[in-house]
Amino acid sequence: TDTVEGTKGGKVLHTIFWRKEDLLLAFLLDSKEMSGTVGTFDRLEEKLGIEKFRELFPLILTDNGMEFADPELFEYSKTGERRTKIYYCEPRHSEQKGGIEKAHEYIRYVLPKGSTFDQLTQEKVQLMINHINSTARPGLGGMRPIDLALQRFGKDAVEKLGLRVISPDEVNLTPKLMK
Repeated sequence: TDTVEGTKGGKVLHTIFWRKEDLLLAFLLDSKEMSGTVGTFDRLEEKLGIEKFRELFPLILTDNGMEFADPELFEYSKTGERRTKIYYCEPRHSEQKGGIEKAHEYIRYVLPKGSTFDQLTQEKVQLMINHINSTARPGLGGMRPIDLALQRFGKDAVEKLGLRVISPDEVNLTPKLMK
């Protein structure tokens, strides 16, 4: 898990990445505060249920950013049940989570560096994520992350994550997608 910034002080994207599937999620947050990133996981647990949440998120790997500072808020649900374990990369070692950094490049095709996220809606972010996850990857033998997620997580979980398939001839990874 990580965050992608638009313009300084503006809205950010909280990203979640599954390395094996090359699957990316993104959630629009008003700021880079821990309440937002914890809230993302609380909402996902609510949608998925605690058991499916634990299956999909047995561990969380992140950096030492302030938005991930209190591990207990991530590891335990609002009811006090353990839902996951969080691990932190070493400071200044972004290569320890290189997969998510590479996935962020897809976001930058649509939202170039320096773009503001302030006019975005979660629906627009989800549209972008669906296009990103419907793009075949050479590293996956030409498979698409969405197809691997459907196989591994099941249709119900994929739908609860807000994901849907975009046909290959409709995939758009340009700024025009957000218009």
